[in-house]
Amino acid sequence: MSDTKVYLLDGGSLVLDGYHVFWNRGPGGEVRFPVYSILIEHAEGRFLIDTGYDYDHVMKVLPFEKPIQEKHQTIPGALALLGLEPKDIDVVVNSHFHFDHCGGNKYFPHAKKICHRTEVPQACNPQPFEHLGYSDLSFSAEAAEARGATAQLLEGTTRANSTFEGIDGDVELARGVKLISTPGHSIGHYSLLVEFPKRKPIMFTIDAAYTQKSLETLCQAAFNS
Repeated sequence: MSDTKVYLLDGGSLVLDGYHVFWNRGPGGEVRFPVYSILIEHAEGRFLIDTGYDYDHVMKVLPFEKPIQEKHQTIPGALALLGLEPKDIDVVVNSHFHFDHCGGNKYFPHAKKICHRTEVPQACNPQPFEHLGYSDLSFSAEAAEARGATAQLLEGTTRANSTFEGIDGDVELARGVKLISTPGHSIGHYSLLVEFPKRKPIMFTIDAAYTQKSLETLCQAAFNS
């Protein structure tokens, strides 16, 4: 555990309206929102939590979110800054399957994949108001086939290499690395807790709480499922 390292990978940014971030409270106006992934180097392997968004997908389907992403902010680019390649990742965990959290999954056909057991079925058959959230289906041949979106799949993506281990409740991925079930933003949303022997733990709320203000005021976002 003493060798556990945590890296926050910069995945670029999107624009949201303030009233979407702080539902019915605001203030309104454009909010430039960071997108990130989390890399954990652990004695039991390298764990990647979320894979950001695909710029081309966002520009095609959600251009109003005004993505800004340089080459070094893609998942392959961010890993390269650490001297790593996608093949060096052992486990990919998706907190949920909204487009800005799974856009780089396609680069990890070899890795073990984990998500809440309800997330793939939800991506296959989302509620009408969830279609844009679950719009990038390149992470799963099953979901892409269910939604008639197989054109999104990277060549070589199959059901066999895009299948997820579905989990439920709080789960310890590795010693001191815990997924905390926080449904609400999506049906199977997970947050992440990393504990260390000689320092305070780190809690990544992911999309359960966007900002400190979200926690202090218990303010929901307008796009919770």
